Amino acid sequence: MRKYVAIFRTQLINSLAYPLNFMGRSLMVVMFLWIFLQLWRTVYTINGQGIINGLSLHDTLWYLMLAETLELGRPRLDGVISAAVKDGSIAYLLNKPYDFLLYQLSIGLGESLPQMGTNALFGGALVWVMLGPPPIVWGWPGTFLALAGAWLLHFCVNALIGLAAFITEEVTPFTWIYQKMVFVLGGMLIPLDFYPVWLQNIVYKLPFAAMMYIPARLFVQPTWERFWRAMSIQIFWLFILGGLLVLFYRLGLRRLAINGG
Repeated sequence: MRKYVAIFRTQLINSLAYPLNFMGRSLMVVMFLWIFLQLWRTVYTINGQGIINGLSLHDTLWYLMLAETLELGRPRLDGVISAAVKDGSIAYLLNKPYDFLLYQLSIGLGESLPQMGTNALFGGALVWVMLGPPPIVWGWPGTFLALAGAWLLHFCVNALIGLAAFITEEVTPFTWIYQKMVFVLGGMLIPLDFYPVWLQNIVYKLPFAAMMYIPARLFVQPTWERFWRAMSIQIFWLFILGGLLVLFYRLGLRRLAINGG
């Protein structure tokens, strides 16, 4: 694993070499949260209640802050792999003395950590100023574990979409569908608590909730029951999606058609 640690360290240094780049992207979090603040403040005012379906305005905005932090900082390997297939550079990557998937994992982690950290810093500062301090600190360690699980789930799905380029080359339609599923079924735009009960019972069982809703909900209202349920759901989907990733990678190598030169 020493080589993958070195790859991660190198990518992390490369990312930190251009701080204005990811700091500029983090301003998008501030913009989105400002819009969400105006929207949800109006919703709570019209409703006339301080708490809706177990969430206050304070909880909802901190939930959305963590959801936006994860969404704008997650790995986006699908386009990278697709571009490598199109220009033929995938041949060089596959011939290197390392596992291709672990290489992509190390690269993605090196890119995501500074971006997510800056997202949380900028977004958290806005919500703190407007609505007050974050949720209780004792729930943060469990939230970090849930964030790690969510990040790995995003990696598996993004890598699966990227591997589709071994056959189709163009993966943009798959990426678009995946993003919209996370937005709606993952609870990125609206916490799943505000959905009808029958729909909640369905989406809770899908991997999209484990990628977004679970860590954000655990952050704002941490309990041991919610933590263990989050870990069990994420581990279940990691086994399934991780197994599919390895399987499709091996199958994709047999179908790969390399262009470029």
